[in-house]
Amino acid sequence: MSEVSAGPAAAAAAAAVKDVAHPVVGTPDNAETINGHVNGAAAKAGDLEMLCRDLERQVDGFLNRRIDDNNVLRSTQEQVRVARGVIDEALRRYRPEELSLSYNGGKDCLVLLILILASLPSHFPPSTSTSDPSPGDTTTTTTSTSTTSSQPPSSTPELSSTKATPTPTTTATTTTPPPPPSSSSPSFPTSFQALYIRPPSPFPEVDDFVAETTARYHLDLATSDKPMKAALTEYLSSSSEGGKEQEPRGRGRGRGRGVRAVFVGTRRTDPHGALLTHFDETDRDWPRFMRVHPVIDWHYREVWGFIRALDIPYCPLYDKGYTSLGGTDDTHPNPALLLRSNNSSGSGEEKGAEKSGEGGENGSGKADRRFRPAYELMEDEEERLGRDR
Repeated sequence: MSEVSAGPAAAAAAAAVKDVAHPVVGTPDNAETINGHVNGAAAKAGDLEMLCRDLERQVDGFLNRRIDDNNVLRSTQEQVRVARGVIDEALRRYRPEELSLSYNGGKDCLVLLILILASLPSHFPPSTSTSDPSPGDTTTTTTSTSTTSSQPPSSTPELSSTKATPTPTTTATTTTPPPPPSSSSPSFPTSFQALYIRPPSPFPEVDDFVAETTARYHLDLATSDKPMKAALTEYLSSSSEGGKEQEPRGRGRGRGRGVRAVFVGTRRTDPHGALLTHFDETDRDWPRFMRVHPVIDWHYREVWGFIRALDIPYCPLYDKGYTSLGGTDDTHPNPALLLRSNNSSGSGEEKGAEKSGEGGENGSGKADRRFRPAYELMEDEEERLGRDR
């Protein structure tokens, strides 16, 4: 199968992922909507702990769902379990201040970010402000039905763990709430470190999305315009001297000094990803730290299955046919997602021509071409057809 638009099997697979695009999640009235998706947990005001515990409930709810007729989501559930196990192991090996995330706003590191945040609560006792209600308070919560869902409430997939329990109104609380944290208990982090290494010609949409998600997910972000090795070297040894700013710049300036491990969203089909494991130290000629790859074995369709199942806002370029994000000088909409006319042959020669000519507006009509959204692509091998390198 050479492209997503060829054959009923590809169309059915894309439809299976589409079916979970608008699940029922608890979203406040002022929840921010990006590309038609609302992440209730991410949109709520509050500190990082509140956000993480809400994301934990959503991810647990997704894992607890019974899925009988969607192979993509079943395999995604298994991938989530493996990834959380890797993240939990990293959180056992390293303190939060020794961890960072390589973050560029792309789909893979976005999935990784959500899973990291959803994993943090199990490693910290709840603070008094987020502890369970007292015995006299109600302990059963319900989620509201999205007004934008195209399906009736009874047929919409549920993600909340409270929804997974039958007849929640009769559920009794039998467990004792955890005790409040003692003075010796580690406090929940107020932010999570991340590093954004910008490409030479970044998309404004990517920069904007990185800024938006930095605020939404409480990232302590450092940004560098240098090549990767130089950026990492500077990040891991950066500091602020005499109030003078030094790169990496941003709120995370100087915070990389204690980092011993970096979460990376590399997958097996990415360049240099074929031989990686979940934990790999850097090569000798690179800055020394542990690279952690929780999503290394995820497939492209599973990445989008997770994003759409949890209704996670993503970079708007993905809705324009981009499937792998780099810079404006080497990244184009994926020709496999080109909306073709009925008499189009869809040959490989045509695909190559579309790829090489994208971006020009010199009377060739290329600026008027339309592409399917990134989540309609199904094949890993086609993910980088929109990249020149």
